Amino acid sequence: MNSLIKLELARALRNRKFLFFSVLYPSILFLIIAGKADSTTRVDGTGLTLPTYMMVSMASFGALTAVLMGNSERIAKERESGWVRQLRLTSLPGRGYVLAKTASAAVVSLPSIVVVFAVAATVKHVRLDPWQWLALTGSIWAGSLVFAALGVAIGYLATGDAVRPITMIVYFGLSMLGGLWMPATTFPQWLQNIAKWLPTHAYAALGQAIEQSQAPHTKDIAILVVFFALFAGGAAWLYRKDTLKA
Repeated sequence: MNSLIKLELARALRNRKFLFFSVLYPSILFLIIAGKADSTTRVDGTGLTLPTYMMVSMASFGALTAVLMGNSERIAKERESGWVRQLRLTSLPGRGYVLAKTASAAVVSLPSIVVVFAVAATVKHVRLDPWQWLALTGSIWAGSLVFAALGVAIGYLATGDAVRPITMIVYFGLSMLGGLWMPATTFPQWLQNIAKWLPTHAYAALGQAIEQSQAPHTKDIAILVVFFALFAGGAAWLYRKDTLKA
């Protein structure tokens, strides 16, 4: 399995388009959204300035991009090309393939988080305590596993031709409705009520709580745990179903 993880990492690092969208694109969006914002005006209902608020949102968005886009498209295409079928003929267990995909995506997601933090600290002068930087990095990185599981599920659900539009709809839908591109407090009340139950909203809320030196809300943690169980369970079921077809 270690060899497969190394192979997956090498493939990801050679894909310049993927690296741009997962590592650099979130930082560019951060500068576009928070570039002219001052360091005193607070986002309604959060107590955070716009640069501080959007730093966590864009770091979460970058990690989401790396694990969701990377896993879903690669798995769907590898199923069609016969690569997954060939791996089943080796001693690699089925869970090893899924773990290798998740591990490689998680490694690639870390630079996207760090780059957004570096840009926010350098350009917008966001200042936090050392423990907050470490806690933010750990929580966003660990939380990305929820969407890595979703990427695996979509990869086994969709065909090679359909996987990109399906992934893009899920990707943009979760990002926008979850408040990663703009504060959810700017939404109409009915949309805010929906956003509060989305995993992306809970994902960003973990980091926002840390920025305010607060413990993450139990509700947000519970939402992420439930969605992880649903996505991982769905991925496992789809994998077994795909295995029976092979």
